[in-house]
Formats: sequence, C-alpha cells, structure tokens
Amino acid sequence: MEVTFSEPGKVYCPGEKVVGRVLVTVAEVTRVSAVRLLATGVAKVFWSKGSHQCKQEMEYLQIQDTLRMEDQACDNDGSVILRPGNQYEYKFSFELPKGPLGSTFKGKYGSVNYCVKICLDRPSLPAQEIQKGFEVVDLVDVNTPDLMCPVSGKKNKKTTCLFIPDGSVSLSASINRKGFCEGDEICISADFENTCSRIVVPKAAILAKHTYLAKGETKVFTQKLCSVRGNHIISGMTDSWRGKSLRVPKIKPSILGCHILRVEYSLLIYVSVPGSKKIILDLPLVIGSTSSGLSSRSSSMASQSSQVSSEMSWVDLNIPGTPEAPPSYLDIVHEDHRLDSPTAPLLDELDSSCCESPIFMYAPEFKYMPPPMYTETDANCNNNCAR
Repeated sequence: MEVTFSEPGKVYCPGEKVVGRVLVTVAEVTRVSAVRLLATGVAKVFWSKGSHQCKQEMEYLQIQDTLRMEDQACDNDGSVILRPGNQYEYKFSFELPKGPLGSTFKGKYGSVNYCVKICLDRPSLPAQEIQKGFEVVDLVDVNTPDLMCPVSGKKNKKTTCLFIPDGSVSLSASINRKGFCEGDEICISADFENTCSRIVVPKAAILAKHTYLAKGETKVFTQKLCSVRGNHIISGMTDSWRGKSLRVPKIKPSILGCHILRVEYSLLIYVSVPGSKKIILDLPLVIGSTSSGLSSRSSSMASQSSQVSSEMSWVDLNIPGTPEAPPSYLDIVHEDHRLDSPTAPLLDELDSSCCESPIFMYAPEFKYMPPPMYTETDANCNNNCAR
C-alpha cells in the first residue's frame, strides 16, 4: 500500500480539505473486507522524573471513514477481490475543523503530529496498516489591535563592589508592536545608562520558551534563537539604540491554546555587568502565520536607499583632484608582524586567569611594528606653483 496526497508538501490550515489516494497492489488473490481511514491529530508530552513518568495527550482531530473503489464490483457483504498484476486505487478526502488547531511541532519533551492511517481488513488475517503524516499550521493573525500595540519596559540595577555601593546600570526599551512573522525585522529603541565603575555591554536576543504540562508537573525548555550586541559602555556614559534590529528566523508560530504544551517567544534586552548578574528586560512576542507586511516594507526601504546611493554616486566621481588613498596596512607590514587577534578581548569571553579581577578590562601590551610614515603630495598644487 502507498498513501499519496494530491498536493505533496502542502501545509494545511484549519477548515481546508485534505485530498489523497491509497494505491494497493497484491502478490496473490486477496479478499478485502474493508479499507478504513483514520485521520488523527494529537499533542503529546512525555518525560521521566526518576522512576515516575509524566505523560499526557490532547486530541485535536479524529476522523474515521470507510473507503470504496469506483466501478469495482463487490459482494453482498461489501468485500472485494483483488488480483495480482493490477493496481487498485482508493480515493479519500476530509475537511479539517475550523476551530483552533495546534500547529505541527516537535520539541524536546513533546510534539503535535497529524497523520492519515489506512487499515486494510482481510477475513481471517490480521489487518495491514500504513500511515503518512501531514503538516498543519494554526492561523495566528498578528494584525489584530492587541498585537499591533507597542511594548515597552524599564529596568534598573544597583551594583556593589566588596559590599560598597558602586553606582547603577539602567535600561529602557520598546518595540513598535507585539506580533511578528517569520522574516520580519524587529526594530529596537533602547536607552542605556552606566554609572558604575565597570564597563558594560548591552545585548538583545529572541528567546523561545517551550512549556510542557503533565499530571501536575511542569517542564520548561528555553533556547536562544538569534542575538545582537551593542558597543561597550564605560563608566559615566550612556548609549542609545535607534534602528538596531533583529530578523525573526524560520520558526514555528506560537502555540498558546493547548493545555499541555505551550510555545512562546520573547525579546530579551539585557546588559552584561562583569562581576554581577545581568540586567534582563523581557518583552513578550507572538509569532504568527499571517504576514504582517513588515518584511516587505523593510525590503522596499532597503531598495529605495540603494537607489538613492546609486543616484548620488556621481558626487564622488566628479570631484577633481581626489588624492589617492594610502596603501593598506597589510600591504606595507610584513606578515610576521601582522596582528592576528584584537588587543582587547571581549569582557564576557575573557579568561579569568589572565587578570586578577573580572571587573576591569585587560589590554595586553602592544608589541607590533608600527606602519612606516606616509605623506601625500598633491600634483595639482605643484603644477600651480610652477606656473
């Protein structure tokens, strides 16, 4: 037996019709009493806690039907005889419920799966079964008023050094909406202030949070999907993000309506403080399946900016007497004296064995040969003087 769908690879939505067929071939004369279809959609969670197993299921879909061949004679009891050398086709179709369905998902401690199961019943013989899965995505519209509202927050943390007050670090951030889709750009507006004696680093990341519930127990799994970082902020200075953005990667939509499994996303904006805990601001996100149009607008803006830059390129071409650029450092410094690594390592990647305190940044001594002196001579100026 072989199960095929009329649209292979299609991702179905609630209310759509699933159409396919079952191809049957036999090696000897076989009497088939019935060919039954069972379409199921189930959310399952499972994990072990010592000798105790936490397991629970939630059903989204269950459709049963009996398939029949067209233009095929059958006996009074409804059975048919299949003969070798022929290929028999059973067609099927069913409609998915219009209510909320959990999107197809596979996580560490649970999953949501949809499949079509075909059972071929034979008198006095065990039934033969075959199944094939298909994908379903729940409709999550991010263009609703609730998901189009801005999201913002503030955080402040006082720091100490050897139990002595050492100033504070504060951050405030906002995004223009809560709902996004795959490929959208999340534009971040943030302000940071550092009044402590340490050098801090602002960062942002999209975080996925999977929550599994079974028999009163809860299991949570988190994963960082993508991130971006800003410049170091020294003591007594501030920094602002205007236009810093993160692109939503290829991920599954949020699953919020399931009682045993939840898939949630959030934007974390945090500041790494050496010798202290991070300051974390959590802004909730909802990833939907209906396009928000942000990615198309971003690409349109990028194309417009590239067009403007190409139109303005004549400015550089028409300036007379533009001096030649100086040679590259790599062209004039011998390979043995080139700098292979940055002189100042990042704070969060610094090995504690390099210096005695993790609070201050360590910069190794610069021992490489400096580039030779370079001077410019304007040929136009010399010609004018000679005249």
